[in-house]
Amino acid sequence: MPVHGITPILFCLLHMWRILSSHPQHSLCPMIQRTALCNNCKLSSVPAGLPDNIEELQLNYNHIQTLQDNSLFQYPLLSTLSLACNSIEKIESNTFKDSKLLESLNLANNNLHIGYQETSHALKKLPGLRSLDLSENKLDDEMVATLLQNLTSLEYLNLSGNLLRRLDETSFSDLYQLKELDLQRNILFELDGAFNSNPKLQRLNLAFNDLPCLTDFHMTQLVVLNASHNFIEWFISRQDLNDTFQLETLDLSDNKLLFFPFLPSQSQLRNLYLSHNSVNFYEHLATSPNSTSTVEFYNLKRYMRNVTAQLWNDSLHGDISSLEILDLSVNQLQYFPQGFIHRMPTLSRLRMYMNCLETLNLTSEHFSGSLYELDVSNNRLNQIVADEGTLTTLGNLSYLNLSLNNLDRLSSGLFSSLPSLRSVDLSYNNIDICLPEEAETGTDDISACVDWTNVVSLRQLYLKGCNLERVPLSAFAGLLLTHLELSDNPGLIVQQSRQSLSGTLQHLGLGNTQIQDFDFSDFQSLKSLNISGNSLVEVPPSLLNLDLKLLDLRDNKLSTIPSGQANTLAPKLQTVFLTGNLFNCCQTEWFRTFQTTKTINMVGQSDIECEDLFQTHRVENSQSFMCYDKGEESIFWYILLFVPICLSFVGISIIFLLTFKPEMLQKSIKKKCLKPTSY
Repeated sequence: MPVHGITPILFCLLHMWRILSSHPQHSLCPMIQRTALCNNCKLSSVPAGLPDNIEELQLNYNHIQTLQDNSLFQYPLLSTLSLACNSIEKIESNTFKDSKLLESLNLANNNLHIGYQETSHALKKLPGLRSLDLSENKLDDEMVATLLQNLTSLEYLNLSGNLLRRLDETSFSDLYQLKELDLQRNILFELDGAFNSNPKLQRLNLAFNDLPCLTDFHMTQLVVLNASHNFIEWFISRQDLNDTFQLETLDLSDNKLLFFPFLPSQSQLRNLYLSHNSVNFYEHLATSPNSTSTVEFYNLKRYMRNVTAQLWNDSLHGDISSLEILDLSVNQLQYFPQGFIHRMPTLSRLRMYMNCLETLNLTSEHFSGSLYELDVSNNRLNQIVADEGTLTTLGNLSYLNLSLNNLDRLSSGLFSSLPSLRSVDLSYNNIDICLPEEAETGTDDISACVDWTNVVSLRQLYLKGCNLERVPLSAFAGLLLTHLELSDNPGLIVQQSRQSLSGTLQHLGLGNTQIQDFDFSDFQSLKSLNISGNSLVEVPPSLLNLDLKLLDLRDNKLSTIPSGQANTLAPKLQTVFLTGNLFNCCQTEWFRTFQTTKTINMVGQSDIECEDLFQTHRVENSQSFMCYDKGEESIFWYILLFVPICLSFVGISIIFLLTFKPEMLQKSIKKKCLKPTSY
C-alpha cells in the first residue's frame, strides 16, 4: 500500500487516541443533561475530561482525601458540587478560585476536622455560596467558627452530627442571610446569644443535644423550632416584646418539661408537640396565698433582665389561639385548666394518650367545631360527659380513640350524635354491644352497651379486648364498615352477624377469639384477615376464594398447608404471618411455594418452626430433617418394636440370675467389692 494511503488512517487513529486519553474516566460518570453522576466510582480525585459546561457534579461515596487547587478549573459553570461520604481531610486554598458560580456545596461525612484551617481559606473564595453541608465531620466549636468566617451569602447550613458543645455570639456572626440551620445530634449544652446576628433565620433544628433549658426565647422571626430529644426542663419566651412571633411549629417532645411551656404573648403558633415529657398543671397545689409562686432565672449578660415565671398560674400559656395540632401524649396531665381548651378555637388535632385523665367533660371544655381528631387513649377515664348541644358542635370530629381506659358506661347517643365520625377505638374497655331492645337514642341516658345502628359515617371500629361475648345479629346493620377489629375477645360468638358485615369489610380481626369453623366465603371485599391465636389445625377452606393480601395465622396448631391451598394463596398474598405454629417437617412443600413466590413477605420467616422424628427445627433448614419417603415404612415403627424387645430380654436375664444363680451373683459381688485390705 502506498505511504500516502496510510497517512490519513494514522491521522484518524491519532485523533481517536487523543480523544480517548483526554476522557479517561468519562464512561464512569453518566450524564443527565448538565449533571455528571460520579457516585461510588472508587475515584481518588475529581475526574478530568467531563464536559466543561456541566453545572452539577456528584462525587459521593468515593475515596478522595484532598481537593487540590486545580481540581475544578475545567468546570467554571458549576453551581452544585456534592462530595459527601469521601475521606476528605482538607481543601486546598485555591480550589474554588474559578468556581464563582458555585451555590451548593455538600461535604458531609468526611474528615474536615484534620485540615479545617486550610479548608476555611478555600471556602472564602465562594462569594455566592448559599447552601453548605458540613455534617458528620467531627468539628468542634472553634473549627466551625473558623470555617464559617465571611460566608455572608450562606442561607442553608447543616452542622448536624458534629462535636459542638457551646455556641456564643461569635459562632455565626457573619451569616447575615442564614435562613435554615441544622444543629441536631451534637452535644450542645449552652446557647449564649448564638443567633443574635441571624435576623433572617426561620428554621432551627436543635434536636438530640444536651440542652437543659431554653429561657428568654426572643427569636421573633423564627418559623420552625425543633428542640426535641434534649433535657429541657423550662421553655420560657420573653413576655415583654410587643412584636408578634412568627413561630408556627414548636417541637419540645422527648424532654424533661414539668410545666406547660411559657409561650409568646403574641404568636401564630399552629403546631405544638410536647409528647414524652412530665407536663402537668399545678394550680390546684397552690393552697396558701403566701406560698412561693414564682421562679427567677438569672442571666449573666448585663443587658438582659431576669426572667420571672409564675408557676402555679394555669392561665399563663401565652397565645395559643392559632393552634391546630397539640400533642401532649405521654405526660402526667390530670385535668385541663379552666378555659384552656376554649382558648384554642381552631384546634383540629388533640393527642392526649398515656396521661392521667379520669374524666373527659366535652361540655365544660368547649371543644371547637374544627376538632377533627381526639385521642385520649391509655388514660384513667371512667366517664365521658357530653350533652346533645355539645355533640352537635363537634360536627367535624372524625377520629376518636378511647382505648385502654376504665370505661364501662357511656352516653347512649354519644356516637350516633357525631355526624362525621369515621373511626372509633374502644379497645380494652368493658363496653358491650347493645341488643336491639337495649338501644337508646338519648344522649343523657347512660348505658353499659353501645349502639352503632345510626352511625352511617363510621368506617373503622376497633373493639379489641372488650370482654365481648356475642355480636348481635343486627349490630352493624346499615353500616359501611371497612375495618372491624374484634380480637382478644375469647369465646366471642360472631357468626350470626356475618351477613351484615360481608359487603364492604376489608379488614377483619378475629385473633384470640376461639373461632373454629367460621365461614369467610361471603367476605368478597376482604383484603386483610387476622385469625391468630385460635388453635386452628387447618387453614379455613373458605379463604381460598378471597383476594386476600394479608393473612395472620400466628400461634395456631397448623401442621401443614396442603399444596393445593398454598398454590392458590401464593399468587394473591403479599404478607403472611406463620410463626407460633409447629409444622410437620416432612410436609413443608407449602414453605417452598411461598418462598419461591417473590411477591410474598413471610414475616419472621427464620422463626417458623417444625418438628421431625426427633427434634424441632427451623423450616428453612430443610436439609437437616429426618424424614422418610412416601411408600416406605417408617424407621420409627422399627424403633418402637425393637426397644420393648430389648428391655424384655434384659429384664428376663436379671430375673434368671437372681432366681437360678444366686451363689454365682454373690461370689461375683464379693470378688469385686469386698477386696482384702492391709489392716
